[in-house]
Amino acid sequence: MITIEVRLDGGRAYPVLVGTGARHELASVIPPAATRVAVVTQRGIGVEVDPGREHRTFFLADGEEHKSLASVEALCREFAQWGMHRNDAVVAVGGGLVTDVGGFAAAVYHRGIPVVYVATTLLGQIDAAIGGKTGVNLPEGKNLVGAFWQPSAVLCDTEVLASMPPREFRSGLGELAKYHFLGGGNLDELPLDERVAACVRIKADVVASDEREGGRRAILNYGHTLGHALEIAGHYDLRHGEAVAIGLVYAAELANVLGRIDDGRVAEHRRVVAKYDLPCILPDGVDTGELIELFGRDKKAIDGVTFVLDGPDGVEPVTGVERAAIDEAFRRITR
Repeated sequence: MITIEVRLDGGRAYPVLVGTGARHELASVIPPAATRVAVVTQRGIGVEVDPGREHRTFFLADGEEHKSLASVEALCREFAQWGMHRNDAVVAVGGGLVTDVGGFAAAVYHRGIPVVYVATTLLGQIDAAIGGKTGVNLPEGKNLVGAFWQPSAVLCDTEVLASMPPREFRSGLGELAKYHFLGGGNLDELPLDERVAACVRIKADVVASDEREGGRRAILNYGHTLGHALEIAGHYDLRHGEAVAIGLVYAAELANVLGRIDDGRVAEHRRVVAKYDLPCILPDGVDTGELIELFGRDKKAIDGVTFVLDGPDGVEPVTGVERAAIDEAFRRITR
């Protein structure tokens, strides 16, 4: 078992356990004061956990449309009907949708109760479950309503990844590809446990330096400006990691247009994305005008559109990008 500590402001910290069978450590990481535990999951996940005390399972519906305020309200009402109190805890078992919705419900119920994540997808283990960001979507954009609410612990059981549908696992690789360019190097050469742990270490380091996304943490959105826009424009017919993969290549081409990186660095982005069998070009029929409009709704937008781009000093937020450069980068990823 690999243990990584996520350090936070004020001397706070929590452990992330990575390895085969990590989910069986759940009872040991539940806060001792919790007498009841709400296990939030989805029916199709099929991963059973034992919090070691009285617990009840609450199910979220499948589909991105259920990552909503309505789902959070429904959960909180069920918690109240069961009689959960401030010292009780939530355990969210699943992928990014479950940890986002379950974590947000924990953040607002009784103004905040403890939450532990048992991440069952690659995307959840390397990204969604780490760092304390929770949130739900609005029709106007992804993750526009949420809270920073750090978990008490995160369990990344790599054993459960073997049962993931191939497309869902590949979606996680799209998020993993991002970490190649955030200091991860050749992650594809590592065994799976070490690959997951390497991504967790990178994210833990970034979160420790910027817990509430006031600066450096924006680099974790590398590839996401276009990725989120593609998800919304396509009504989520692309998986998150597939959209991010296209966003990574787009960001590299845009950085190249702006003279921030050379052709070789662009080729490296394309190589990594292609190695994970992920798309590098825009889907047919996408309206780039609509995508540009969606760029402006992105959470990290500061003054107009803000992109996270590679450059001589590494990946960083960039503002003031002109429309001509945006259009040229689109041309380079269009069939």
